[in-house]
Amino acid sequence: RAQDEAGFQSYLNELRQQAEAQGRSRAAIDAVFAGLTLNPRVIELDRGQPGSNPNAPIPDFEPYRRSHVDTQRIARGRQAYQAQRGRLAAIERETGVPESIMVAIWGHETNYGAVTGNFDLPRALATLAYEGRRRSLFSGEFLATVEMVDRGVPRERLKGSWAGATGNPQFLPSVYLRLARDGDGDGRADIWTSDADTLASIGNYLANAGWR
Repeated sequence: RAQDEAGFQSYLNELRQQAEAQGRSRAAIDAVFAGLTLNPRVIELDRGQPGSNPNAPIPDFEPYRRSHVDTQRIARGRQAYQAQRGRLAAIERETGVPESIMVAIWGHETNYGAVTGNFDLPRALATLAYEGRRRSLFSGEFLATVEMVDRGVPRERLKGSWAGATGNPQFLPSVYLRLARDGDGDGRADIWTSDADTLASIGNYLANAGWR
């Protein structure tokens, strides 16, 4: 609706002022804000999430597990494990996180990078912030996308789930800024196309969370 879009554009001006106040570059701000419009589909998906209605029954876990841990995912996991053995062993030595856990997280989150989401992150996050149910969370994540671009992440990389998770490990932007790691020594933390960076980042995430 035109009214919603007008309200959204007004809210974007607030977010732009916050990004400027954080000292982000004009180039990064312009790149992230260019052409943003409200995404009604994101609001629909958010409201349909299990847990968004406190009175709704909690879905059973077992049907989800059966459909999620299938033979294809297990086979792909074995291939990923064999292909990354040397790298995984080094990350395990460094972080203490077992190789199998890192591969399992990668498989569960994105089927080893096969399904990473195609929503435009800034658009989705700005929409969720505007909708207001969890504004402080999503406005902070939106502003983190501006910082990512300021740090050199290409604007076109900012794709992911409707809820703002991105890359092979599905990190929120603020998590990317804190915990993504360069695993192949090229000076960038590329959790979108580098298996080495993906696994180093997953290991670092779990170690930072207090893995035992």
